[in-house]
Amino acid sequence: MEHQPPHRRAFEPRAALSGAEPSLRRGVRDPDTIVAAATPPGRGGIAIVRLSGPQVPAIATALLGALPVPRFATHAPFRTDAHGAIDRGIALYFPAPRSYTGEHVLELHCHGGALIVEALIGRALTLGARRAQPGEFTQRAYLNGKLDLAQAEAVADLIDAASEVAAQAALRSLQGEFSDQVSALGAMLGALRVQVEAGIDFAEEEIEALPNEALRERLEAAGRALALLRCSSAQGRLLTEGMTIVIAGAPNVGKSTLLNRLAGHEAAIVTPLPGTTRDVLRERIQLDGMPLHVLDTAGLRALPGDAIEAEGIRRAEAAMARADRILFVVDAAADPSAQVYLAERHRLPVAVPVTLVFNKIDLCASVSRQPPVGTEALELCARSGAGLDALRAHLKTRMGFAPTDAGILSARTRHLEALARCAEHLEAARRQLGEHAGPELVAEELRCAQRALGEILGLEDSDELLGRIFAAFCIGK
Repeated sequence: MEHQPPHRRAFEPRAALSGAEPSLRRGVRDPDTIVAAATPPGRGGIAIVRLSGPQVPAIATALLGALPVPRFATHAPFRTDAHGAIDRGIALYFPAPRSYTGEHVLELHCHGGALIVEALIGRALTLGARRAQPGEFTQRAYLNGKLDLAQAEAVADLIDAASEVAAQAALRSLQGEFSDQVSALGAMLGALRVQVEAGIDFAEEEIEALPNEALRERLEAAGRALALLRCSSAQGRLLTEGMTIVIAGAPNVGKSTLLNRLAGHEAAIVTPLPGTTRDVLRERIQLDGMPLHVLDTAGLRALPGDAIEAEGIRRAEAAMARADRILFVVDAAADPSAQVYLAERHRLPVAVPVTLVFNKIDLCASVSRQPPVGTEALELCARSGAGLDALRAHLKTRMGFAPTDAGILSARTRHLEALARCAEHLEAARRQLGEHAGPELVAEELRCAQRALGEILGLEDSDELLGRIFAAFCIGK
């Protein structure tokens, strides 16, 4: 049965950010009726075909012979235009507005064969529907005010969750916990803004302006609430998007062996020959629920006339520029003072932190390693796995990840960026208050802070932003 959005109560406090109910501000811009399979392709016991839009009652009547009783499972034949049957199964009808999308919705539960599913979709197309785009059902739920944008994103996060902790965090956000906290903070800023602007607009009236000291205290209280929200959101972002690690270094220092050890299987070919890895290899693993995207790259060297290796190095440098952290591997036996790292350091991106990894410590137990001053360094043996636990703990610590689901909410990079902008505007408001700047400037910073929060919930949306978000969804959701 289709997922039902959270209770409407979740939207009531959010008027403080926009001044209007989501369903009144938006509305589906495409009146078409859409159809798609809501279950994965392939062979299975049961498959679901979902329709949404204004023509659903007419299509349901033509397919089933009669419109099903709303919200009751109806066993019926699924008819062709010649009154033959494509299949026989369960039909569920959800009339607008009490449905996932806010429109008329029909779900057909049929036998899980690809031909049957495509036949049902084809029949719906002949009756006036069109194929849905990725994420279009959830996009309509958002546009019709059934979900805000953060909740809509949590739907995809729940589907893509790779651990129980990530799934619980996504479920909390889907149920509105993240949105409620954002809305409560917006209401706090809105109340402050009203007080400041009232003093501006009615300066000659008998309206007592909020004293600067009281305003400062309330700004600091809002800052503390924002800091807590940013902390839980940062944890949620790690659960949702994870951390990207690039393994770099000279040829034959054990980069591919380290990738295989972290992945837990033979993901990369390992040979004694230098230059075995020519392209970027990617593996996704889990660290206590946090997704870790590990990239193995070509050895940092350039042989004259070797165009393939030069391209591999170019791709390695591009991957490092997009990474959250670089693991620069050196041979502890051949290079105990990391001279290769010092020689290559100028080619590494300045903004990406580096952890120096002394590999092959089993070959040089008595040799003293001397990492460059100011460089974080670890020692391990990728072949035996010695030191891998310390590396995993190091990565979690450097990303600020705490392996617990207590209070973590599913979040994305764009949410953190919006919260950071909100913090900047709050800080600017406090600074201007301390400098005794005009109340107009303080009110403007509060307005900008509110607007940043509104972007999280989709109150400040754009077609380009919505296109990027919903294009990542699976078709049928």
